[in-house]
Amino acid sequence: MIFETFPVGLLACNCTIVGDETTREAVVIDGGDGVADVTARLKRLGLRAKYLIHTHAHFDHIADVGGLRERTHARALLHPADLPIYHAQPQLARTFGLPEMPPVIELDGDLADGDRLRIGTVDLEVLHTPGHTPGSVCFSVAAQGETRLLTGDTLFAGAIGRWDLGGTSMEDIVASIHRKLMDFPDPTPVVPGHGAFTTIGRERSSNPYLQ
Repeated sequence: MIFETFPVGLLACNCTIVGDETTREAVVIDGGDGVADVTARLKRLGLRAKYLIHTHAHFDHIADVGGLRERTHARALLHPADLPIYHAQPQLARTFGLPEMPPVIELDGDLADGDRLRIGTVDLEVLHTPGHTPGSVCFSVAAQGETRLLTGDTLFAGAIGRWDLGGTSMEDIVASIHRKLMDFPDPTPVVPGHGAFTTIGRERSSNPYLQ
């Protein structure tokens, strides 16, 4: 498995490229604010993007998915509960004084809890974790006996995501983490939507929101 994470955009969103070494197919997670960087890395790695998937619909994770799809011809997917947030990006940008957002496009399909996407020997499972936004999801990526979690803005190192930006409540986000993530073994690596990597065991034992 090819697995590469790097920050993109003004808010340093952690974008991840997951690729299969044999088929050279790839999945891009939260690459919508880093079109040039993502496409350059795909070329350097010799990979062809099959899916563009998103942990949620905040602009720093999905803003220019249209530009990325145009460059890669991959399928762009999002949980449908976040479509209202995605379609409201231009208005939200004006409200918060942000630069003008790229055009909103019609996406190619939905992500649903329990969905599985496969690229070669890599298996990616969708875990619906509402709280940061109604349609927030995490991804379990498994290949050759190794599993990693990409948790978006649901779970961070030592913290959890905000619940006041079109989400629900702190109780909801914590419940999602306990229900969907805490059953993974302690050594499981966690790649959050921003900032440092962590593990399930570290968060289980020290994250103040999970005690």
